[in-house]
Amino acid sequence: MATTYDYEEAPATYDEGRHQDLGYDPNFVPDSVRSFVVHLYRHIREKNVYEIHQMYEISFQTLSDRLFKDTPWPSVDAVAHYVDNDQVFCLLYREMWFRHLYARLSPTLKQRIDSWDNYCSLFQVVLHRVVNMQLPNQWLWDMVDEFVYQFQSFCQYRAKMKNKTEQEIALLRQYDQAWNVYGVLNYLQAFVEKSNIIQILEQEKEGLEQFTATDGYDYSGGSNVLKFIVFLGDYQTGLKCLLPIDISQQGVYTSVIGSHIATIYHYGFANLMLRRYVEAIREFNKMLLYIYKTKQYHQKSPQYEQILKKNEQMYALLAICLSLCPQVKLVDETVNSQLREKYGEKMARMQRYDDEAFIIYDELFSYACPKFITPSASSFEEPLVNYNQDAYRLQLKLFLYEVKQQQLLSGVRTFLKVYSTISLGKLANYLEVDEPTLRTILLTYKHKTHAVDSDGKIISNADVDFYIDDDMIHVVESMPVKRYGDYFLRQIVKLEGVINDMDRIKLE
Repeated sequence: MATTYDYEEAPATYDEGRHQDLGYDPNFVPDSVRSFVVHLYRHIREKNVYEIHQMYEISFQTLSDRLFKDTPWPSVDAVAHYVDNDQVFCLLYREMWFRHLYARLSPTLKQRIDSWDNYCSLFQVVLHRVVNMQLPNQWLWDMVDEFVYQFQSFCQYRAKMKNKTEQEIALLRQYDQAWNVYGVLNYLQAFVEKSNIIQILEQEKEGLEQFTATDGYDYSGGSNVLKFIVFLGDYQTGLKCLLPIDISQQGVYTSVIGSHIATIYHYGFANLMLRRYVEAIREFNKMLLYIYKTKQYHQKSPQYEQILKKNEQMYALLAICLSLCPQVKLVDETVNSQLREKYGEKMARMQRYDDEAFIIYDELFSYACPKFITPSASSFEEPLVNYNQDAYRLQLKLFLYEVKQQQLLSGVRTFLKVYSTISLGKLANYLEVDEPTLRTILLTYKHKTHAVDSDGKIISNADVDFYIDDDMIHVVESMPVKRYGDYFLRQIVKLEGVINDMDRIKLE
């Protein structure tokens, strides 16, 4: 059972209220904050992961809401002497300080640069010193997730050059290596190499390692920081980064719901952009079903709003996938019902491939896509212009180009679903094209309904396939696999509900 400290429930003292009334003083440390810092430092030294998690997940948020809604926390210099000026703890505290600043306020350019310097110092300690501590997986996930988020945020900020002041431009010139894309990627790659995580995962598959079974914690007295942190890096660099992880199985990355959702979201989006629609549909379906069943357990979590946002984004991406690749049989009944409620009308219009349909594709893609960035250094040439939307516009253009190519294929799919065999001449007549053009269209259909998977194998996304023998087209329609397990599980849940209702009835 977690220890309950006074700072979690006690009302603000007069001094703390005066602190809020008179404005922010970085050197003023309320008693509740001092108590929080002292206890957190002690638990980190004692490797009490459970208490650290309680203080990080609950107490830090409680104090932030109560004392620092619109101001930063006290500076690290103000609290350092309470924790013996411990370097590692001060770096961790400062990381939380900057994360709170980004969440509640708008950081200045200097603060963005200072945050980068703090991450560099913290990661240098993790990579090059013996870090004998245990931190909750949630904290490690938040740390790396925030690192990537702040990199994205800085790229967006740096790309808005039009209204920059001379002082800001001077700072950007002076600190041109801050949040450099190579520096960010080098740290993430260094974690992979230094931790030997790929070898650990291979050994686990052979039964020689128990990393996943212990959620990444080293109960023999070592540290979980370096090993676990690599699971939670920048998955947007490509599907190749995920090859060591078996997405279809539970793993350490699933022990933190934010990590789990972010991984599947980016994995599914990457597959969507590579036309691996079936794989994207499968993973979005599984994740949306998981969120549907478990989201009520995370309502008090600071991540709850982010969970709901990613949930809505994945429904939008699933709507896009199913409009381009109508494989509804891959979607669970519950997820399909939610999808039709949210996007049923829009999906029907998206099948028409007219101007209105392209507007809807544009809308859903813009809402659900990741925050694309232009990682190149700033251009200081006059006139100064904003280029923060360039990467997004390029990805949107490529996506809509793919949608336009699917337009003609929708007519082919319609006729193939009607016939089991049809001559080339007859189909050409229906589509009002000549036979050579039809052969080109059919070849395009084959190309657009197949993709190359991560193993280099050609996979099919088609719900209706065909082959040509002489001048006859023979249609091969994939038969849906009946999933009896899902049916029985739903009936069991219904039966349990009936039994619970009966138990509540009091008989006279």
